[in-house]
Amino acid sequence: MKILICDDHNLMRIGVRHLLQQLPDVVLIEEAKDGNEALAILKNGDFDVVVLDISLPGINGLEVLKQIKLKWKWINVLILSMYPQEQYAIRALKLGASGYLTKQTASGELLVAIKKIAKGEKYISLSLAENLALYLDNETIVHNHDILSKREFETMVKLANGKSLQEIGDDFCISIKTVSTYRTRIMSKMKFSKNAELTRYCLENKLI
Repeated sequence: MKILICDDHNLMRIGVRHLLQQLPDVVLIEEAKDGNEALAILKNGDFDVVVLDISLPGINGLEVLKQIKLKWKWINVLILSMYPQEQYAIRALKLGASGYLTKQTASGELLVAIKKIAKGEKYISLSLAENLALYLDNETIVHNHDILSKREFETMVKLANGKSLQEIGDDFCISIKTVSTYRTRIMSKMKFSKNAELTRYCLENKLI
């Protein structure tokens, strides 16, 4: 099994590598500190599993996930994030992730998750399974931001993190005018009048 770890924190990569080295069938572990580096490594290598963080400099993990599933459908992706699973797991699974773990639970579940998704299966924790059931069964729990498109959602999170329109445009390789259009749609759909409200919403909903 060949695994790529993508996380911008060196200590986190070291910890994950240490855990993965306990698996007898792992023959290669590579590391990337951001999404662009991960995509470059995948382009020149042959990997079975990617352990991917969401919060990355430049393009975020969800965008990296989308590109991986577009270019290398056979690669299984496990999202390993600091964000609570109820906020991002469903979105990640819809984009093609094979599983979702929070960093708080990684030490106890990571190896089990890797073994399962390496076989092409999905891995979700019991609590996530319950959240998925509720999400599918009860429309009242759908978050307000679920009305946003994927790119609008990604733009909102970047704005909440204090990024400028130029920086967001550079991250997405699009014009400032296009980013401004996304911002206008976000403010309209979410009924925000200023960026401070957008940031407060993201903080309250643990999106940043």
